Amino acid sequence: MGKVTGFMEIARQTGTQRPPEERIRDFDEFHLPLPLEEQQAQGARCMDCGVPFCQSGMMIGGMASGCPLHNLIPEWNDLVYQGRWELALQRLMATNRFPEFTSRVCPALCEAACTCGMAAGAPVSVRENEHAIIEYGYASGAMRPVPPPVHTGKKVAVVGAGPAGLAAADLLNRRGHTVTVYDREDRPGGLLMYGIPNMKLDKSVIERRISLMEAEGIRFVLGADVGGSLPAREVLESADAVVLCCGAKQPRDLPVPGREAAGIHFAVDYLTSVTRSLLDSRFADGRAISAAGKQVLVVGGGDTGNDCVGTAIRQGCAGVVQLEMMPCPPQTRTADNSWPEWPRVCKTDYGQQEAIALFGQDPRLYQTTVKEFLCREDGSVSGAVIARLESRVDESTGRRVMVPTGEEFTLDCDLVLIAAGFTGCQPYVADAFGVELTGRGTVATGAPYTTGVPSVFACGDMRRGQSLVVWALREGQEAAAAVDRYLMGYTNL
Repeated sequence: MGKVTGFMEIARQTGTQRPPEERIRDFDEFHLPLPLEEQQAQGARCMDCGVPFCQSGMMIGGMASGCPLHNLIPEWNDLVYQGRWELALQRLMATNRFPEFTSRVCPALCEAACTCGMAAGAPVSVRENEHAIIEYGYASGAMRPVPPPVHTGKKVAVVGAGPAGLAAADLLNRRGHTVTVYDREDRPGGLLMYGIPNMKLDKSVIERRISLMEAEGIRFVLGADVGGSLPAREVLESADAVVLCCGAKQPRDLPVPGREAAGIHFAVDYLTSVTRSLLDSRFADGRAISAAGKQVLVVGGGDTGNDCVGTAIRQGCAGVVQLEMMPCPPQTRTADNSWPEWPRVCKTDYGQQEAIALFGQDPRLYQTTVKEFLCREDGSVSGAVIARLESRVDESTGRRVMVPTGEEFTLDCDLVLIAAGFTGCQPYVADAFGVELTGRGTVATGAPYTTGVPSVFACGDMRRGQSLVVWALREGQEAAAAVDRYLMGYTNL
């Protein structure tokens, strides 16, 4: 390591965030990076730990520990400290082809598993080091188109332009195959584009990368609903292999009385409408589902629920409440959740921070769910009957489940956003290609990433189920190697 005692001499330092009161006035990214010189010093905190759990990507305690992409983190941290930014970029891109995405939206599994965090109490700022490397790459011109020098004559169709599809397309194109990416939306990116709000991931970041991929020879066909308006047969006949990467976009519903009331929307539809209107017209078209002046109820406590909170606040909601079925996690690790497991602790994300700053209280109500929606005479939602829950052991399965306590109360609301997760892929694409689905609503695959239909592969959330962007990238990369082996008899990906 460039500075063996760096972790003892240099304190962890991260970029700042614009104050909540300021950032809620716009949809711009609110995280402000450190100056390059200060970020460079942070690379010295990476210690010669011997066993770098940060890059392990292991499953421990049923959850991922370390980076699923097996990023060479100690290597490029050292190069950052030495100021050898172009070499750091090369080492980063060797394992992660899309660090501009992960450095913004990944929950940093690497930092949770960082040995320095266990030993010194503060992990290395891996994600921000990664962000500095890739942004240096774009600013310096090192991130430039590199078309494949040789073409194989093989054609691959990638259905879905989300992170898994982009990762698969990128590697297959580098290998020399002719790649066409189909997506039913008007912009590529999948949930990166329309599922993650602009303040977390500015859409110019996606557009910048898509332009680079197009310059390298990848063709994007947008507005192409494969399995719908575009028959699957046409895609199969146009390519030697097909990769299905359509995500897990079947939202989990809330089948309770009053669900049909106007003003109740799935979170993904709400977030999509807001981002699309922002990009199309800066909201001048009036097509975004609006929370302005409304009491908003968000059902679901994950990242998507938090994004709904932050978005509703930016639209000028009158108030927001977020329901969480599970109990509030502890503030610190418990004895049965030791390092390097993922820390199951309470996290107050940007949306909740903004709600606290604006309304004076945390929007989350733990151990609650909706029992019934209440409606006005015009059919619009006016409130919800909320049931309190408690954790009990199901005697038939031995598992803990959340069950009603019998205590109920009513909340007023004018807009309800259901962010209860997803139940798998939308089945019409799988049906169109004749591939089977599992009981979880995902595409059934063998090893590696093969479906029951010759030449058709599947990866990402469509195969794995709802997960993180970093897992989608890994699946796309591994599926690309499987497709390459199918086409060429071997692979060097």
